[in-house]
This record gives sequence, structure tokens and C-alpha cells, in this order.
Amino acid sequence: MTVRSHTLVVGGTRGIGRTVARFLADEGDAVSIVGRSRPTWIDEHPQIRAWTADAGDARELARALAEVVGEAGSVTSAVLLQRYRGSGDEWAGEIATSVTATRHLLEWAGEHLEDRGRGKAVVVVSSIAGVYVAQEQSASYHMAKAAMTQLVRYYAVTLGKRGVRVNAISPGTIVKDESKPFYQDHPDLEQLYRDIIPVGRMGTAIDVAHVTQFLLSDRASFLTGQNIVLDGGASLHAPEALARQVSPLRDLQVSRPKVQKV
Repeated sequence: MTVRSHTLVVGGTRGIGRTVARFLADEGDAVSIVGRSRPTWIDEHPQIRAWTADAGDARELARALAEVVGEAGSVTSAVLLQRYRGSGDEWAGEIATSVTATRHLLEWAGEHLEDRGRGKAVVVVSSIAGVYVAQEQSASYHMAKAAMTQLVRYYAVTLGKRGVRVNAISPGTIVKDESKPFYQDHPDLEQLYRDIIPVGRMGTAIDVAHVTQFLLSDRASFLTGQNIVLDGGASLHAPEALARQVSPLRDLQVSRPKVQKV
């Protein structure tokens, strides 16, 4: 008999995290969520349990992790999506929540994940802002996402001998349940994204969930330390060419035309 997998989702109360938690539960995982507040929708999903803790507080996080294992049983895989959303020092908050907590959680995974036939795996959801500059985001956000991606590489090496695989997903602009009304109210913006994204549509939270499930599965058993950029190919554009594509200069010939030989 196959033993049911138990996935820990840190930061699973809203946005991408909520979609990932629901999707994994619908696919058969027992799911435990750790977040700053108890999600209002949790009663609709009896296969999902929730614990409250501020990931940026090491003591709270350790307490919640102990409760998860003590009450819901050993964990087989983890998805880390926590992000600082406080009102204090943003730089310090991002370090505590996105960087230090990721380190603590990866080290905890190395000690506590249990293999139930699917392998032990962790997925860290980062952002393309770890590589590129997203001007709508702060310097601390960029710093934190870059650090998270490098931590994935480091712990993929150091935890590999313990049988733990660690990978990252770096989404581009993602439509979440909370942001759907915004894009519905701004169809010109949504069309712009469709025009510049090679696959011709915007990414959604379920796209992240699908890649997450693959990375947690035994189908990805030889894949570790990788950062999967999930942006529909948007970041493949040369910046200057992309700027011309969305400007009145899109039809301007900027390269030397080929001379036809007679």
C-alpha cells in the first residue's frame, strides 16, 4: 500500500501558496500550512491543516514545525513561499523572513524529512527579481530573492547526501486569485503582457502548482539545485528589442539588411 505523502507549505494562506496547498491536497497529499494567520478557507478542505507562526520569528517557527510533526506526523516534502509583509524595517524583515527562515527551514528539512517512496524534496518559490530588476519592487525584495536562490544551490549540495533534493521556481508576473479583478479592470495591461510573453498568455498560480508538484515527485529524482524560471519566455527577449516592440519604433529597421548576391 502506498503511504500518503505529507507536504509542508510555509506561506500557504494566500496567493500562490494557497493555490499550491489546495492543488497538492486535491492530488492526494496531506498538507500542513504554516502562516501568520489561520486561513478563512481552511474549513472547506479537511485534508489541509493549518498552524500559525511568523516565519521571521525563529522561536515561533520552531514551535509550529514541532506541532506539525507532533500532530500531523512526519513530513515528506516542503514548499517554501514565505514573504515579509510587516510594517517595520523592510530590509531586516526580508532578511528574517525570506533569508534566515529559508535557511532554518532547509536545515530542518535535512534533519526531519522522511522518505515514503517519493523521495525527500523541497521547493523554494523565489522570483525573477533574484536575477532581473523589477522596479516596482524594493531593493530588499531583490536582495532576498537572490539570496533564496543561492541558498537553494548551497543546500542542494549539502543535503544531497541525505537524500534531500532542493530546487527553486522563479515566477514572473503571476495572476493570483486576489489579483484577477485588477487585471479584469485593466484589460490593456493584460493584453500587453500577452503580446510580449512568447507563449501568448499570463502565468497563473496553478502554473506554479504544476511545476511544484513535478519537482516534489519522483519524476524529478535526478534534478536538484536548479532554478526554474516560470515566465512564459518573457525574460528571453533582448531588452532593447522588447522596448522597440512595445513602442512606436517597433517597425524601425535597426540592423543592416542582408545584401542579396546577384
